[in-house]
Amino acid sequence: MSQMHQQTAGAGSTCPGCEEPLESGDLFCGACGYDLSAQPAGSDDRPTVAMNGSSAAPPPDASSQWPIAPDVDSSDMPVPAHLPTDLPVTESSGGELSPNADARAAQGAREVRTDAPAARPAEPDEYPLPAPGAPAPEPADPRTALPDPTPPAGTKLCVACRSGRVDPDGYCENCGHAQPRERDHMEQELDAVAAVSDRGLRHHRNEDAFAISSTALPDGSPAVVAIVCDGVSSATRPDEASLAASRAANESLLAALPRGTHPQQAMHDAILAASDAVNALAAEPTGAREHSPHQNAPACTIVGSIVAGGLLVVGWVGDSRAYWVPDDRSGPAARLTEDDSWAAQMVAAGLMNEAEAYADERAHAITGWLGADAYELEPHTASFKPDRAGVVVVCTDGLWNYAEAVDEMARAVPADSAERPLHSAQVLVGHALDGGGHDNVTVAIVPFRVVPQGAGSA
Repeated sequence: MSQMHQQTAGAGSTCPGCEEPLESGDLFCGACGYDLSAQPAGSDDRPTVAMNGSSAAPPPDASSQWPIAPDVDSSDMPVPAHLPTDLPVTESSGGELSPNADARAAQGAREVRTDAPAARPAEPDEYPLPAPGAPAPEPADPRTALPDPTPPAGTKLCVACRSGRVDPDGYCENCGHAQPRERDHMEQELDAVAAVSDRGLRHHRNEDAFAISSTALPDGSPAVVAIVCDGVSSATRPDEASLAASRAANESLLAALPRGTHPQQAMHDAILAASDAVNALAAEPTGAREHSPHQNAPACTIVGSIVAGGLLVVGWVGDSRAYWVPDDRSGPAARLTEDDSWAAQMVAAGLMNEAEAYADERAHAITGWLGADAYELEPHTASFKPDRAGVVVVCTDGLWNYAEAVDEMARAVPADSAERPLHSAQVLVGHALDGGGHDNVTVAIVPFRVVPQGAGSA
């Protein structure tokens, strides 16, 4: 059987049960009979610091002294150290922390915030690929993108996407579409006249020009003017020539008609004014011609119409034309001008019929034009007094090449041209473009209304 430890009382000790003094060698308390042999051995754990911060407990005996750490040879291994992670800790809520929580907390306490950018994450060794057959995302179509907020008033927008702003170089910021130049397509409408000009489908620029206006005669009756010019492509700066001629002729008529000048004489003088304006373009400095020795004088053709006081006046130089088309189509349509061209000369001389002459490759070579190198200038003018209402079609060869015969032109002109002159001009330009649009196309529509007897001046 196992042996139990027998402990006897020492001198000066007291009974654990009643705290009565004991005699040396007592096995039982004389007062309460407590079995001194069952007294538990004293604890070796003695606190060194009291909980309230007071001095340490009485000096420990040999059983409560701290163990002496064994000497370690520093040449073999370092002295062992205790880490904060070796101690159990808890959160403020009472739960246990993960083993690495204290290390992370300690590391976080040592971190210092700086303005340096965050470290770039490591690139993955492999990138995920889409599943076979999965469609790749399509890039956004700029044409379907939401438009920018409403641009300020006066901002030029793209004619293609209708939302992008146009750069000074003529291209859209949004879709990159090249914008048409100002003269590539022009339209103008007044109360009694309208005109449309288009670059066509083959030319890189529009070398046609027009001018329309209205004024009053001395008796107060209205006078309506339409001027159409076609730049000669083989000449230098034909677009400048046609623009200068149309403006000069229009200004001359607006000055002459209110003074009472007869419309036919006013047309003659306007053509001379247009010729002077084109001739002035050739007056370049000698140095400019030395750098461009192959340049020739700017040149253009001209045709104009005046409707005033029941009179219809036309004037022209070159191969631009004027046609008369009655509203009710009961009377015949007519061509009011004769071309200054090789084909017209052949027909006039009786050397070819009209079909043969205009089938020749030389047919459209002009024999009359406005320009410093033109032959002797002979403005053509004519006056007519129609007995019914109709419209005057004033146009360049970019239109009549697709409706050359009088009946062809009459069929192409809409029936409501007198009421809708702009629409009529647009339809005729479209007719030329549908036919091929090989040349610039310019059309002016001048309605003619019959004046009752005794009204106006003839």
